[in-house]
Order: sequence, then C-alpha cells, then structure tokens
Amino acid sequence: MRTTQRTGPFRIGLIVGSTRPGRRGAAVAGWAAQVCSRHPAVRAGSAEIEVIDLAEQALPLLDEPVPAMFGDYRQPHTRRWSAVVAACDAFVFVTPEYNHSVPAALKNAVDYLYAEWNDKVAGLLGYGVQGGVRATDHLRLVLTEVRVAVVPTQVSVPIFTDFDFSGSDPGDPTAPGVLTPGEEREASLSAMLTEVLTWSAALPAPWRSADRGPAGRPAAEGSPELVA
Repeated sequence: MRTTQRTGPFRIGLIVGSTRPGRRGAAVAGWAAQVCSRHPAVRAGSAEIEVIDLAEQALPLLDEPVPAMFGDYRQPHTRRWSAVVAACDAFVFVTPEYNHSVPAALKNAVDYLYAEWNDKVAGLLGYGVQGGVRATDHLRLVLTEVRVAVVPTQVSVPIFTDFDFSGSDPGDPTAPGVLTPGEEREASLSAMLTEVLTWSAALPAPWRSADRGPAGRPAAEGSPELVA
C-alpha cells in the first residue's frame, strides 16, 4: 500500500459509543479526555485528542444501498461520518455493555464505513456493571473485520466501584452518579494510549481525507485501485 506523510499532530478520535438519554458515557469520555491530555505526547503537541460523540453524528440505521467496502456513499450523513473518521489517525472507543455486547449505535457506526477504518489502531475503554469487558471483547472482533489493529491493554470501569452514588435515591436506576475512578484506571488508560501511539508509528500512515476519491474510496493516481 502506498503511504502518506503525516503532517501536524497525531489525531486520536475518542468515540463515545452510547446514544442513550441519561448515559454515563459522556462522563467516562470526559474523564478519558482529561487523562489523555496529560499524556506526554499530547502535552508535547505531537498528538491531540478529539471527542467524537455518536449522539451528535445522528446516524440512522444503516441505509446505504451499496456495501461499505465499495465506498460508494449515497447519503449526506454517510459522507459526513466518512470525513470525521478519515481525519483520525487512531481511535479510543468508549463503550458500555448492552446484553453482553456493544450498543447498536456503535456497531451501526462501524458498519457504515470500511476504508476509513483500515490500517489504523484503536484502544478500548469499557464501562458497565461488569466493567464492559464483554462489550470490549465483542468490539475487538468487529474492529478486526474492518482492519483496525486493537492494542492489548484495555480499560475497564465498573459502575459499582468507580461511580459514587451517595446522595442518590437507591431506587432510581437513572441516577448518573459521580465518576470516581482510582489511580490504577488512569495508569491503564495512559499505558493504553502509549500502545496506540507506538503501534500506529509502526504501521504505514493510513489514508487521510485528502487522499480519498469523491466516492470515499482511496484514490491512486492513474488507477482506481490501490498501488503498491
């Protein structure tokens, strides 16, 4: 595959994977963004974190007539989502666990695209009653199918140990609580981000939005396909 030369800071998209009203994902993502901002690479300006909230993307249930692998996007919302993902060099996914898996909105967002995910690196941060570990296990398999390399270190945030519900009505299932992760969580997240950056540096630079053809597929000079 032809590689592109990266200019500017390394951009990491921190994707909030839940769109449910009253979700705790925004708080978890906010904490993750703060921790990442203290990482040496981010403080040095060689990397930057961008929070990408799927609730703001407003993607309907997949409505593209052509499979994503062909990059022939017909819907304006797909093209907007394509540009968001293509602009990122790597990702950190923040996901709760719904019925032993990821939220439908997150799976749907992954399924919309293909080439924009290819040859990039991701870290996984799960939260939930059991720390979201089964959701992150499933997400790891899903991302493999769109050629995303997932680093081994992942972060787990259990609801009943990392949220403070004192002062909340114990009978209220919608009480958000206050996120209070321990120092070990921050250490794990920092280690995961280091792996994301290290692995990304070892891979060919991914296709960026400037290298993409009008239909969303990588464009090569003189050929509609990738060149060596």
